[in-house]
This record gives sequence, structure tokens and C-alpha cells, in this order.
Amino acid sequence: MLTHFLALFLLVVTGGSAHNFIINQPSPLIHSFPVGSPITSPHIRLRDGRHLAYREYGVPKEKAKYKIVVVHGFNSSKNETFPVSKDLVQELGICFVAFDRAGYGDSDPHPTRTVRSESMDIDELAHQLKLGPKFYLIGTSMGGYSAYSCLKYIPQRLSGVVLLVPGVNYWWPSLPADVSESAFKKLSIMNQQSFWVAHNLPFLFCGWMKQNFFKTSPAITGIGVPETTCKPDLEIINQNQSPVNGTDAVERKSTNDAVYESLCRDVMVVFSNWEFDPLQMENPFPNEEASVHLWSNVQDEMCQIEIQRHVAKKLPWVRYHETPYGGHNFFNNDGWGDKIIKTLLLGDGEVNTRVHT
Repeated sequence: MLTHFLALFLLVVTGGSAHNFIINQPSPLIHSFPVGSPITSPHIRLRDGRHLAYREYGVPKEKAKYKIVVVHGFNSSKNETFPVSKDLVQELGICFVAFDRAGYGDSDPHPTRTVRSESMDIDELAHQLKLGPKFYLIGTSMGGYSAYSCLKYIPQRLSGVVLLVPGVNYWWPSLPADVSESAFKKLSIMNQQSFWVAHNLPFLFCGWMKQNFFKTSPAITGIGVPETTCKPDLEIINQNQSPVNGTDAVERKSTNDAVYESLCRDVMVVFSNWEFDPLQMENPFPNEEASVHLWSNVQDEMCQIEIQRHVAKKLPWVRYHETPYGGHNFFNNDGWGDKIIKTLLLGDGEVNTRVHT
């Protein structure tokens, strides 16, 4: 199917419509210039001049015992609160720090954004907010690649990490072809085509998402989500209206430029050729000075279980947790948020299950 799509796609591009696909990438909007409404969120100024907006909630950080940086997923923002009970937050003394990743919400875009640059932003955010020499980190969904980046480049700053239904890259170099192909084929054809373009022809991806000749990814556009989302996820979305993929991330910046710098660039980065292969990472905590937890779900149709199981197999220092129901958004229901926090901070292991494949 992808072979036929590729032939037709190249025929369209080379047959006189290339200009419609190879659209000049818009110049990034920098909030320090007078465009749109002013920034009202607290923010820091990074070394390269960009602004990074953030939000603190829970116990004031001056009184907190635990400080957790939360990295949001695709089409989401700092406004998405991690689903943990107020009683547990107060009992343990937790301060959460959420921030808009580059290009999202009130944060400036990063025109040369990479997997590595994600960890640099987080490191500088923690430093400027004086979170201490070490902090905890939760990377949710697409924010999972930011967490992988932190494990690779700033492990000395981490007290513990949660990779929560983390995004995967079907083109990681050491990912076996049979595992990658099995997971990739479970995606809808629209997702397969869009992710393929993002990886192989990233310079066309902005144009791809704007064209109307082919149907594009419902995972990116949100169109057709009910047909491509498992029933448990739809129930959670309808009940809570707080899915992993939120809806408020780009409301404030609704221009095409903003969509490119948030949604499109996010997809391009996660499916790019990373600076490192996460499946080849050595244990960053050989003395068990910190723990790493990967939470996945059997019914997750976005970040397929076979790839998460393979990660757990290749990285035995990752504590793997697999849940049987709830899909990609499972942690928004049934007290799973509390369980995840307790496991991270207190080492509770009653829900720890390692799957060997």
C-alpha cells in the first residue's frame, strides 16, 4: 500500500504540483516582538533568546519535598494538569512544573529544534527556577522523546523518570524490522503515509499537511479520531475532556506559522534521525541513584505495545509497567495517576510487571 502511495505522491509532486507541496517554511514567530496578544504566563528567557513559558502547581516549590517537571504531549500544553489527587500532592509535598515545549502555547519556537535541544531547554528551565541539583521528570506521549533526551544528555540532573505511553520512532536504527513493521502496519493508512513523509521527506511535511489531495493523519489533525481511537480512550476523552492530546495548545496562536512550529515540527522531530539510538543507551544510573519507569498499555493504538516491550527487553534498567485496559489515555482514570506518582517517588512496586518477549 505504501509503495503505491509513494508512486502516486511522487507523481503529484513531480507532475507540476511541487510548488503546492514544497511550501516555504514560515519564519518562526518570536513573542518578544509585537505579534498577537502579549504573554501573560510566567516565562524564562533562554540563553539563545527564546522565551519558555511555564506553570507551577501543587505545593509551593520552596516548601516541596519533591519537584517534578512534567513534559506535555502532542497538541497539548502546560495547562494540562497531571491527574493526581490533591490529597497525595499535599501528603507527599509535590511541586509540579509544567511548561510549553518550543513552539507551543506561550513558548517561542525553536527553528533548529532537535531531540537533543529538548533536554537543553528542560535543564535550563530547572536551573533558572532553582529546582535544585536534581528533579524528577515525567514525559507523556510525544513528550516521551524529551524524556529520552534527558536520560541521554542530563542524567546527572535527574532523581527519577517516568516515560508515560512515550512516543516511538519506527526508524530507530536498532529496532528490529519485524517489530517496526508489525507496529507500523497497525496504524491507519493516513497515519502511515503522514509519518512516512515526516521521516523521509521532512521538507515536504508542512505542505503535505496543508494539501487536500491525500487524507492526512487523524492523529495530527484530530479529524477522524473516533474511527482511529480505541473505545477506552474515547470514553476517557468524553468523560474527562482531558486527553493526552489536548486542544488548547495552539488556540492562542492559531496562525499557520504557529501550527507549523508546534504540531508539524513536533512530528518531524520525533520521526527524525535522532542523535542517538535509545535502544543502545547504557544505564545512566549504574549505582541505582535514580529509577526509570516505562508505562504502556496493551490497547494503545498510538504507541504500540510491541515496541514498548522491545524497549523494556533491550533496556533492563528500565522498570516496565504494562496495563491491560484504558488505551493511550489510561492514566486519566481509576487513580492511575496516584499509582504512577507513588511508584516514582516511593518505589511502590505492586504494579511492576516486566514482560520478556
